[in-house]
Amino acid sequence: MDVRIRRAYDDPSGNDGTRVLVDRVWPRGVRKDALALDDWNKDVAPSTALRKWFGHDPERFEEFRRRYLAELEDDPGRSAMARIRESVTGERLTLVTATKDVAHSQAAVLAGLLTAD
Repeated sequence: MDVRIRRAYDDPSGNDGTRVLVDRVWPRGVRKDALALDDWNKDVAPSTALRKWFGHDPERFEEFRRRYLAELEDDPGRSAMARIRESVTGERLTLVTATKDVAHSQAAVLAGLLTAD
């Protein structure tokens, strides 16, 4: 499966495939119809406590990644991952996030996990 990451503030592309928002909180200032989503999977997002601890600090990313993967091993994370896999209708999945630094985000962790399958 081809997994891509796009910011919620970028216009959707015709070749995005299945589009899933992977943030727990809706992106500020974005209309729901503007995202052209197939799903909003809040349960795959990191817990609020982990997200706040991380604070999108690149120096904390490796520890964030470790803790986030641990969250995904338990329910509801495991069920949320299954839901993402089941939602893909073609060969491409686009993970949508409002995060500015997508390389140091839950979307990057998810993309790595999904492409490793």
